[in-house]
Amino acid sequence: MSGFTHFDDQGRAVMVDVSAKAETDRVAVARGRVVMDPATLARIQEGTTAKGDVLGVARLAGIMAAKRTSDLIPLCHPLMLSNVTVDLVAAPPDAVEIEALVKVGGRTGVEMEALTAVMVAALTVYDMCKAIDRGMRIEAVRLVHKSGGKSGTYEAE
Repeated sequence: MSGFTHFDDQGRAVMVDVSAKAETDRVAVARGRVVMDPATLARIQEGTTAKGDVLGVARLAGIMAAKRTSDLIPLCHPLMLSNVTVDLVAAPPDAVEIEALVKVGGRTGVEMEALTAVMVAALTVYDMCKAIDRGMRIEAVRLVHKSGGKSGTYEAE
């Protein structure tokens, strides 16, 4: 088959062959949020949850997840990431905002790594606070920026 596809000539799922693509600097930014009861957010900010530093642990979990994305998402290329940052910020009265930035110099993009970092950071916030607030919602996880590669730059509205 010609072009980049996840299917071979027999229609079986395969990893896309990116060996002919040029190496470029690639960047992706994803965002999301965890919405919760205002009292839960207050406890996160005060550091009084039973499991400790929620935002610090979630930040580390997001970074670790970005590095392991190819272990989690079928057919995703393993990448030597050059930078991963995950920022979590309290957004009163009732949310934690999450942003992940991922960079690589390579032949394929890092959108999946940025999205995975946000999702795992959000799930970590949920896990660490579920005993006090099972009604939390993970919302609005999306790619907001992508640059590098043949398809060019993408900016979400």
